[in-house]
Amino acid sequence: MDTNDKNYRNPDAVIDLYERPPLGSWWLLSLQHLFSMFGATVLVPLLIGLDPGIALFSSGIGTILHILITKGRIPAYMSSSFSFIVPSIALMKTAGYAGVAQGTIAVGLVYLIVALMIAFIGSDWIDKALPPIVVGPIIIVIGLSVAGNAADNAMMNNGHYDLKYFIIAMITLFLTVLFNMYFKGFWSNIAILLGIVCGYIISVAFGIVDFSKVISTPWFQLPNFEFPFISYTPKKIYWDAILSFAPIAFVTMAEHLGHIMVLDELTHRNFFKNPGLHRTLAGDGTASIFAGLVGGPPITSYGENIGVMAVNKIFSVYVIIGAAVFAALFGFVGKLSALIQTIPGPVIGGISFVLFGVIASSGLRILVDNKVDFNKKHNLMIASAILVIGIGNAYLKIGTFQFTGIGVATIVGILLNLVLPKRALSEQ
Repeated sequence: MDTNDKNYRNPDAVIDLYERPPLGSWWLLSLQHLFSMFGATVLVPLLIGLDPGIALFSSGIGTILHILITKGRIPAYMSSSFSFIVPSIALMKTAGYAGVAQGTIAVGLVYLIVALMIAFIGSDWIDKALPPIVVGPIIIVIGLSVAGNAADNAMMNNGHYDLKYFIIAMITLFLTVLFNMYFKGFWSNIAILLGIVCGYIISVAFGIVDFSKVISTPWFQLPNFEFPFISYTPKKIYWDAILSFAPIAFVTMAEHLGHIMVLDELTHRNFFKNPGLHRTLAGDGTASIFAGLVGGPPITSYGENIGVMAVNKIFSVYVIIGAAVFAALFGFVGKLSALIQTIPGPVIGGISFVLFGVIASSGLRILVDNKVDFNKKHNLMIASAILVIGIGNAYLKIGTFQFTGIGVATIVGILLNLVLPKRALSEQ
């Protein structure tokens, strides 16, 4: 049976793509996704100087838009992108949010233009450009490239090593693993949520959680929306914003391709074919345009949520929709938003060890399942270059434009696969 057929069921799935969990467990599974991505989602606007409530709202609505555009076929969560932090901070000091908004909308338009091109030329080239020897190492890189961030969260307190932080992270990690291994049924499915809750309780016992912001924040708090021509009037076209943001869209596109590859592997589908890469890119771009129109940062797909699915084998689009609805609503509930923001770094770090590690392991599985032969120099050279460039984050920087290590590794891997002969001269 065609794996993209709606009647196909992934035998590895606990709850598959189009299956709806019971209402009692549905909301907990969705909250698990919300908690997993929450830290990164609110960190981006805090660094830029935007309202975290807007970031939550735009991520929720952006995710729903993406699901609608992809015909409800892809369980991908959209949220704040880290790739645009540096130019956003610079623009906030000069043009204000008007500049950031135009840059964010420009990112979405770049996505839509590329999506339109792919709709005309097709995506058959993907199978040739991205065979298992390229895809596997790229997915490994996606997981391991953020290992340093997970370790920093687990160890560092305001730039200094903190043994308490490390202990909390390790306890959170081990509890999450134990819950996943020894619990059955529903409780095993929410192992990550249980790990976060237990890690949070332990953090309270260690005295590293500050509730002052939760106490001072009102229950209902309208996000600080930034509507063009209503909240502010753009004085001009900020070409510096557009030219600094638009090229970075190709970086996040490379990461988006990697995330779709991982989802293909996990769900046993081919989303490049159905609903098609043009729809996934159009959904991502539309989410960014929406964010730019309401006051949020640029949007991209999130690896944290893919990690959750890799752990619990629940790929239901309904669960992602639930997380998106919660995110949009939490943007208005001040105390809940503030409470989630108090989840300390070591708890996030401990959970990230599992989430990002599982993503990397999915890449390793692709290499094993496809029996990639590393005795062949063609395969060895490609994998070696991708892994070291990507994990080491050997980025390309020209002026203010910066192409991430993942993006560089992806391009290098594709080029090497297309250029190198299948056998080296010494092997013939």
